[in-house]
Amino acid sequence: MARGLPKQARARGFYGVRVVATIVNLEASRRAKSKALDALVDLVDEELKAVNRTIVARMHSPVALIPQLAGHIVAAGGKRLRPMLTLAAAKLCGYPGERQIQLATCVEFIHTATLLHDDVVDDSELRRGQSSANAIWGNQSSVLVGDFLFSRAFELMVEDGSLKVLQILSRASSVIAEGEVHQLLTSNDTETSEAQYLEVIQAKTAELFAAAARIGAVVADRPDVEEEALRVYGLNLGIAFQLIDDVLDYSARQAELGKTVGDDFREGKITLPVILAFRRGDDGERGFWKRTLEALEQSEGDLAHAMELMKRHNSLADTVNRARHYGAVARDALGIFPESPVKAALLDIIDFCIERAY
Repeated sequence: MARGLPKQARARGFYGVRVVATIVNLEASRRAKSKALDALVDLVDEELKAVNRTIVARMHSPVALIPQLAGHIVAAGGKRLRPMLTLAAAKLCGYPGERQIQLATCVEFIHTATLLHDDVVDDSELRRGQSSANAIWGNQSSVLVGDFLFSRAFELMVEDGSLKVLQILSRASSVIAEGEVHQLLTSNDTETSEAQYLEVIQAKTAELFAAAARIGAVVADRPDVEEEALRVYGLNLGIAFQLIDDVLDYSARQAELGKTVGDDFREGKITLPVILAFRRGDDGERGFWKRTLEALEQSEGDLAHAMELMKRHNSLADTVNRARHYGAVARDALGIFPESPVKAALLDIIDFCIERAY
């Protein structure tokens, strides 16, 4: 009866006080995390609705497959976190206009295009718990629609008319592509260093977070110091976000988030939890990682053994601690801004991104 409860909760039985306390604490923690995201959504609600309308309008094409396929991945879920950073940053900087709507749409199109391309490269069959676009329509269609969304994003940048915005977002697009290529070069290589891994996630994930936040200050014509603060905030938030994503791939929490456990393991991706476990293991353990991730010779029970090794060497917990470090840097970056509900929401989103691991 108590089999599904946490181990510490089972210690005194289903009706014990410790069981109740554990369940209440867990639920309270999850409600607090949800509240942090809800607070940010509420603050940018009208602008976010406008972004969603713009997404639908700008996905339109007389070629029916384009809006059908693009709509599939856009509607698959996701928190719209990156475009919300643009909306919230503009609000934090006191911007009264509407340029942030199209630019937040642009950010979402860049993100969606990279997801389509990533799923093809990784040969993924699922995206957020649903069949991936390439699994339904094939790799060729997914790549081409991803290209369409990149092109739409650049159309939106040009329509905005700011050379600086164009420079920031086009640079982010090229850095993301570089990060993807860099990841290909380190994929299945257990000798990958932590520094190399961080270079990859900074490029492929954090760069768009940084650009999304930074352009909020650009449209508001704020001083360079505020623009840089928001860039640093977004960059470090993005690194923390990806670190936690890499932890979740080896966590039971992944299933609760509508994702499959162990995709990175099956694809031979070298993430920080693997790097730490590999470095800390003995020769036999390193042989296991080489067989399963380099040679991709995997059998039933290997994923469970990988997770056991990570637990033994504390690599998941230490990856979360690394994420907390980057979260602290992101928090410090917002110190120059006066207290406000928007600033509070942006600070709370740091905790939301990190506490997803629990």
